Amino acid sequence: MIEIFIFSFLIALTGALSPGPVMTFTIYKSVQKRGYLAGFFIILGHATLEFGMICLLLLGASLFLRDILILTIIGIVGGIFLVIFGILVIREIIKNPLKFDFQSIEEADIKGFKGNSFIGGIVVSLSNPFWTFWWAVIGLSFMINFGISFENPMGILLFFLGHELGDLAFYVPLSIFVYFGGKSLNPKIFKYVLIGCGLFMIGFGIFLAINIIIFPPQI
Repeated sequence: MIEIFIFSFLIALTGALSPGPVMTFTIYKSVQKRGYLAGFFIILGHATLEFGMICLLLLGASLFLRDILILTIIGIVGGIFLVIFGILVIREIIKNPLKFDFQSIEEADIKGFKGNSFIGGIVVSLSNPFWTFWWAVIGLSFMINFGISFENPMGILLFFLGHELGDLAFYVPLSIFVYFGGKSLNPKIFKYVLIGCGLFMIGFGIFLAINIIIFPPQI
């Protein structure tokens, strides 16, 4: 069971490290008063939304996805998309090296919600189409592969805690770093960290696709 927690943590951490709306919102809120707490409250809101999404996906799977073939296909497709995402991360970081100038992020750079950190964690996540796609394909594939269901509450708990701790492990230190005057991350180091994340996504995606074939889901 511990592998559920470990892989959930690693997948969430690799996703958190990839720049996106939540990262931009976290940096923006962190430069404000009491900003060192921004990362925690943003991920708390993010986690609240994700818990609802996990329950919704499991409910849908238990009610409508009762065919082994369909579940297997979802598992394979999720693995394939994780491989594609890993490739895109590596391609993007090599083609367009990132530059992090945290103190230059202003209100104009934030699209949409700019208010409360907790609510922002929900709104910013929900407004990101990729977040919904990730859960509907890759997240569901993970849960199918590891037999996570309402009949396995410990699996749900380990999956959820691992995933959210993976986000917290990056966003809380980032928030503290920015609040106390950190201007940027070392671009060379972060480049190789992201390449490593991309390679992990590719490897784990291949594992998901193959594992679901060798060990089909049980109904």
